[in-house]
Amino acid sequence: MRVAVAGCCHGELDKIYETLALAERRGPGRIDLLLCCGDFQAVRNEADLRCMAVPPKYRHMQTFYRYYSGEKKAPVLTIFIGGNHEASNHLQELPYGGWVAPNIYYLGLAGVVKYRGVRIGGISGIFKSHDYRKGHFECPPYNAATIRSIYHVRNIEVYKLKQLKQPMDIFLSHDWPRSIYHYGNKKQLLKTKSFFRQEVENNTLGSPAASELLEHLKPTYWFSAHLHVKFAALMQHQTMDKGQSTKATKFLALDKCLPHRDFLQVIEVEHDPSAPDYLEYDAEWLTILRATNDLINVTERLWNMPENNGLHTRWDYSATKEAINEVLEKLNHDLKVPNNFSITAACYDPSKPQTQMQLVHRINPQTTEFCAQLGITDINVRLQMAKEDQHLCGDYEGQDDVEGNDSGEDPSEYNTDTSALSSINPDEIVLDEEEECDDSIVSAHSDMNTPSVEPSSDQASDFSASFSDIRILPGSMTVSSDDSLGSPVCKEGNSGDPVDLGDGKDLTTVPLKRLSDEHEPEQRKKIKRRNQAIYAAVDDNDTA
Repeated sequence: MRVAVAGCCHGELDKIYETLALAERRGPGRIDLLLCCGDFQAVRNEADLRCMAVPPKYRHMQTFYRYYSGEKKAPVLTIFIGGNHEASNHLQELPYGGWVAPNIYYLGLAGVVKYRGVRIGGISGIFKSHDYRKGHFECPPYNAATIRSIYHVRNIEVYKLKQLKQPMDIFLSHDWPRSIYHYGNKKQLLKTKSFFRQEVENNTLGSPAASELLEHLKPTYWFSAHLHVKFAALMQHQTMDKGQSTKATKFLALDKCLPHRDFLQVIEVEHDPSAPDYLEYDAEWLTILRATNDLINVTERLWNMPENNGLHTRWDYSATKEAINEVLEKLNHDLKVPNNFSITAACYDPSKPQTQMQLVHRINPQTTEFCAQLGITDINVRLQMAKEDQHLCGDYEGQDDVEGNDSGEDPSEYNTDTSALSSINPDEIVLDEEEECDDSIVSAHSDMNTPSVEPSSDQASDFSASFSDIRILPGSMTVSSDDSLGSPVCKEGNSGDPVDLGDGKDLTTVPLKRLSDEHEPEQRKKIKRRNQAIYAAVDDNDTA
């Protein structure tokens, strides 16, 4: 099965699907599935646009609304997770996942599905320690703080995913797992993004929560975005039992959707030919959702997940065979995800702009149907009840609040984004005012034009060889000798060769870029960084 993976989409669906069409024309066949690693921006109208955590001048409608209205339809099944630049009010309607448009599926706050027998999981948002142990208390209309905290990963989602026992084929996260840079071409990464050096050297770049999940799930593939750079790594997992076979995860992060940027990768993934050709729920995941339903928290109260410390009567919420069978019986043994998309908000009309469209906290019928079928609680229903009783959600009184620094959020704990989407958002790197264009961190030449680095181990060589039939494999899939000496990657073996695409060209000569006549800036732009506190893997000084 041919699977395309995209980095930060930023609402550029038309451009992404155009690039997929180009990839199909180049061969060897059609693309079966598109996976998007966040910043999808499923913006339906002007109200949604106001719910993205960026200053107003960076809010653009882009093209998603055409797919939402039915004017266009996604040519390939598209599955995505949320990032930190989203229409948060739209995605909040679907906490357990659902269709945002025909043929475009959101995995939810965290989720697992299957397609053609391939098991695909993901977690939305980015990690921030000060919000990690809070509940999902935010709801529209957002204020200057909650418009950011809404997309911060919570411990409950990580806890649910850590109950999974069955093998994972593909996992998606927006920000990178912490420490993954030690398993790839770190030298090339720091050459491309030199301002990552301090975080890399201190091992604070990335999400510790995602790192926990990587170690627990050990998926065959892990895809990320967020840092707007192409980077690949191979992580060999340690085994506790000598009888177990060693597992490895192939990690790939991609750039954002811009001309001449490495934002798309096409890979071949083994699938079950006998499996159905439609999206399916995952029985184990549904069982875990049902088991953890009582753990839902819609307050700002800091809390810890149950553990085996004598304080909790139950701490293991993994799925038993009996519990899985109960879920299957509730679903009549039909795991097909229903095509029950429906329009829940007015769609943008270019001829009739509505800048004062009201923000509404909606209950989505897809979520209502899913919760009723599974017997679980819709977080949004609980939120609305809590809002009526306790007024938990603040008023969102003005868009100017989003631009200020007094949002109530601590300074960014690590370098979370290299985009110029916002020069003020504490989740972004700050650029000089005169250098705010999106290409302000792009070098004069594309990464694809840099020479490939020869791998220095059998491990790296085998990794590259496994992709020998894949188009436009990133050059950073190989590990340099400088990196392997100081990294956990195995140091045995001989050097390998660059990947051959089968037509006499190596991977560095066949870039699959976005179609455009635009050109790269001639010089690298200067970057100014906001003072950022370094945080530990555990939460800061928060009290339980």
